[in-house]
Amino acid sequence: MYGFEAMTFNIHGGYLEAIVRGHRAGLLTAADYNNLCQCETLDDIKMHLSATEYGPYLQNEPSPLHTTTIVEKCTLKLVDEYKHMLCQATEPLSTFLEYITYGHMIDNVVLIVTGTLHERDVQELLEKCHPLGMFDSIATLAVAQNMRELYRLVLVDTPLAPYFSECITSEDLDDMNIEIMRNTLYKAYLEDFYKFCQKLGGATAEIMSDLLAFEADRRAVNITINSIGTELTRDDRRKLYSNFGLLYPYGHEELAVCEDIDQVRAAMEKYPPYQSIFSRLSYGESQMLDKAFYEEEVKRLCLAFEQQFHYGVFFAYMRLREQEIRNLMWISECVAQNQKSRVHDSVVFIF
Repeated sequence: MYGFEAMTFNIHGGYLEAIVRGHRAGLLTAADYNNLCQCETLDDIKMHLSATEYGPYLQNEPSPLHTTTIVEKCTLKLVDEYKHMLCQATEPLSTFLEYITYGHMIDNVVLIVTGTLHERDVQELLEKCHPLGMFDSIATLAVAQNMRELYRLVLVDTPLAPYFSECITSEDLDDMNIEIMRNTLYKAYLEDFYKFCQKLGGATAEIMSDLLAFEADRRAVNITINSIGTELTRDDRRKLYSNFGLLYPYGHEELAVCEDIDQVRAAMEKYPPYQSIFSRLSYGESQMLDKAFYEEEVKRLCLAFEQQFHYGVFFAYMRLREQEIRNLMWISECVAQNQKSRVHDSVVFIF
């Protein structure tokens, strides 16, 4: 019941909301990023991070450090925090927290199937998988030759099983089919998560519907841009868009027929929240679009913390921490490859 969460929320959710708001206070600030951008070596980055919450995770790592080590240890911290929250959570928060990991599960499935297609070693692929998206039978994905086998042998026992109903075909897996599978799964996942949040009602439904609608719209734009010049038909493209969001349904009709980036821009500029994103880009440019979307997403995620007694803070915190890890990966790569002039290109400041 909207507006009455304060009466009952703290019975089950109060402790964990306090925990997640405490974690949020540990996110790196603009001052931390400025210091990190001045670093000359990866050991300097480790030294700066030792004063943050990442310190205990990096302190026993020997020199010379690698970017992958820094990212791995920072991700381990996020996983530990997530597991702690999941252990303490009761329904419906525990289900909500599990929904957050389904996106990583989809990415892991696609990573292993694509890697197997290109004859990569399964063990090597498993090491690259995101730890939040792991499940018991993930290693056996390598034996599947088509979507039907993928579902029957492996995914029928995972939380992703209901999302596969739309993309079970007997076609052999190739790069195009795998990418369509990823987007079809994401569409089903986002729609399911959206319905679940609507069912919860109250402030959770209000805040999460805004965040998920933004995610759905961003995916629609990316699908459109990535499918320009491919053999994907307009109808196929239209089927990959989620059935909610600010662009649904009229924006989707326009995006489905776009032939170049400027037509995408023209369609998006009719929607004020996205007009500001595209106004920062020059015509014909799409390279900086990802960063512009990330900046807008971070702004919305930070606003989720301004309201109390809702589950949106858990989603927002996980996403902000993932963005922070992307920032650290970019800074570390720039330092390792001696490309410090590009260090600010992809860093999205959080606070």
